[in-house]
Amino acid sequence: MHSLQFTAESSSNGMVERDFTVGGIPGVLRSPASGADRAPLVLMGHGGGAHKKHPAMVGRAHRLVTGCGFHVAVIDAPGHGDRPRTAHDEQEIAELRKAQAAGEPEGPIVVRYNARLAELAVSEWRATLDALQELPEIGADGPVGYFGIALGTAIGVPLVAVEPRITAAVFGLMWPDALVETARQITVPIEFDLQWDDERIPREAGLALFDAFASKEKTLHANAGGHFGFPRFEADSAVRFFARHLGRTVISPAWR
Repeated sequence: MHSLQFTAESSSNGMVERDFTVGGIPGVLRSPASGADRAPLVLMGHGGGAHKKHPAMVGRAHRLVTGCGFHVAVIDAPGHGDRPRTAHDEQEIAELRKAQAAGEPEGPIVVRYNARLAELAVSEWRATLDALQELPEIGADGPVGYFGIALGTAIGVPLVAVEPRITAAVFGLMWPDALVETARQITVPIEFDLQWDDERIPREAGLALFDAFASKEKTLHANAGGHFGFPRFEADSAVRFFARHLGRTVISPAWR
């Protein structure tokens, strides 16, 4: 088992941000600045080409931390952020850029590449969760959620399928090709986000993935607009979703 090592700490806007590593995997844990009380943990997966400190990750974490007092952890996916790219990463990215430039479908490349990243990242996430649950402010018996869009879904679906400690999840914006069979193994409450006019992922593909989840409670949020028009207010909905399922009360945060 790898231990968690904190490497830096900063604080702003009611949130403490602590950089850490677990077995050489870099991550960041964001927590309420008001103290180290026991609180649920939300694991958050970033999108493709992003990283643990991408503005979207900071913004979503801030809502969860200040809105409900959650702890929120993000790690860099393989080949992202502070992790070096391999030759395989470079080849897949080059093929993706070539397809985009030619106006060809990018789905087959993204699905294949993300499936490979998930093979590596699921075990990294589980080791990270082991280490985080040793912290007194989180604990081994506290509730855990997962929030990941796009690549965060490609990694999150296989993670949630095998990780019984995760009891609620928010997914969205991903092709179903490599995920349908795994999604059928998931029974925890799900909130799923879909862009109705997504130019990258056909509407029917997004609906197929939502339909595959075996959860008795699952909610579909479909918003007008393209792939990159994912509305910020869906992060507010995720706060309410996790508050409901992880046992917290939404307080009156400054961001409302």
